[in-house]
Amino acid sequence: MHLAQRAAAIVLTLGLSAGLVGCGFHLKGSNPTAVPLVYNKLTLAMPASTSELENKLSIYLSATGVQLSNANDAYVLRILDYTPRRQLLNGKLTEVLLRLTVTFQIEDRQGKKITEPRTLTASRTYQYDVATVNTDNQQEAYLNRIVIDDVAQQITRQIAANRLPKAQP
Repeated sequence: MHLAQRAAAIVLTLGLSAGLVGCGFHLKGSNPTAVPLVYNKLTLAMPASTSELENKLSIYLSATGVQLSNANDAYVLRILDYTPRRQLLNGKLTEVLLRLTVTFQIEDRQGKKITEPRTLTASRTYQYDVATVNTDNQQEAYLNRIVIDDVAQQITRQIAANRLPKAQP
């Protein structure tokens, strides 16, 4: 009887494995035909007044193993558009919507596009009652930092995962 239980376990394991293979399951990074372009050296090209985003990107990119360098063989992470928006919705409570949209691409040193431009957006909202003590400025400053941090993490994840579409020739 013990042998029958073992055989049943083996058949069940093989059946489940075949089911996973049949549905297209594969471990991440196991595709031998995909040879990603590794951005191991980057230079940041940022518009004016984006120092907080630049600091966050420096921290997160360095943590993933990207070396920030001005060397000739380094790719350029260019921020094409940096658009913060603040939308105020008035009612019984005042609601504030903070949104940051950032468009970026990766180029070589000569300015030739390596990836297509990618646009990322992060947003946060908060409410306050005008009749009470107004802590609007403190809360807004905090949430602006959170939104910038979120965008920096999104950019870093996409670069580290190499999920950026290649530029069309």
